[in-house]
Amino acid sequence: MGLKRTLHYYKLKFRGSKMAPAFNALHTFLYLPNETTHNGTHIKAADDLKRTMNTVIMALVPCLLFGMFNAGYQHYEALGTPVDFLSWDAFYIGIIKVLPLVVVSYGVGLAIEFLFAVIKGHEVEEGYLVTGMLVPLIVPIDLPLWMLAVAVAFGVVIGKEVFGGTGMNILNPALTIRAFLFFAYPTWMSGDKVWVHGAVERAGTPDAISGETILGSYAQNLAPDYSYYEMFMGFIPGSVGETSKLLIIAGGLFLIFTKIGSWRIMLSTIVGALAMGLIFNGVVDAGWISDTSKFYGLMSVPFWQHLIIGSILFGAVYMATDPVTASQTNKGKWIYGFLIGFISILIRVFNPAYPEGVFLAILLMNVFAPTIDHYVIRGNVIRRMKRLKVKAA
Repeated sequence: MGLKRTLHYYKLKFRGSKMAPAFNALHTFLYLPNETTHNGTHIKAADDLKRTMNTVIMALVPCLLFGMFNAGYQHYEALGTPVDFLSWDAFYIGIIKVLPLVVVSYGVGLAIEFLFAVIKGHEVEEGYLVTGMLVPLIVPIDLPLWMLAVAVAFGVVIGKEVFGGTGMNILNPALTIRAFLFFAYPTWMSGDKVWVHGAVERAGTPDAISGETILGSYAQNLAPDYSYYEMFMGFIPGSVGETSKLLIIAGGLFLIFTKIGSWRIMLSTIVGALAMGLIFNGVVDAGWISDTSKFYGLMSVPFWQHLIIGSILFGAVYMATDPVTASQTNKGKWIYGFLIGFISILIRVFNPAYPEGVFLAILLMNVFAPTIDHYVIRGNVIRRMKRLKVKAA
């Protein structure tokens, strides 16, 4: 009660000042607001924006913890001294490398959110709670922290605040951050090497080992030395949170159960990816392209295997379902998700510089989502008008 009374005292003290939004954000994060509605309300519900964001974070935490273990596991695998996956040695490496990414992501992003709230005089919005967790999960573990800080600042300011803040942005902020990193620092985002902690020269012998990620191997017509089980479970190199397909599926089911994520978008994205994969397999099987090396080995990868390599599942569950930037109509969600999956595999196969296209496909469809909804609604209006004319006749 002492802390609660102290916070309430300072809340009254800061009321009306420029720092009120920043203090209220801290106060409502720790305690429920003590304001109640005195007039009639149209909608009453137990959830709010903060609880919605916290639900998504709960779905992401298993991916984060798994990514920490996997970081250390891949480190020791690359050095030729494998350890048990669920060991302290593996987790310790993950903590000292992944946790700073989370701290920088939240520190820089929330600082900018608080700054804009104070300048504009509005309450701090909770939209960055999920973005701050997503960003560390979609970047390489060896990304320099200063690059991450610059990218987060760009993504929050340009991707969200200039449009008016949470709920007004047209692009997914987390993917805007990743896009900035990809185009500004492509060598760090290419996925053409395996990260090893402590990659420094000791007595003239470097302890870093170069290697390909799975997509990089396929792009160079090299079959990766991983079983389907390892790909599905996530015991493979990759960005922090994208490797474990099992946990991503579990998180998706949790979001569907809590009615936070759209099952239509998730399912249609997977269908679109499988459809594009089937087309490529059909082209290769028909012999229309005899030399698949020209278009990289990803063209002949079995269509279903595209779901367990790369980040298509992670994008479908946690990125494409962003309620702000996705389509809002039910039919529009089917079209929106299908095109994301379809274009993702298209870019993955034909892009010679970067064999992954999920984030580019989602950003592209973020731009077209309002157009999709416009024509869906327009089509409904036209059909209703026709029915009215038929009844009038």
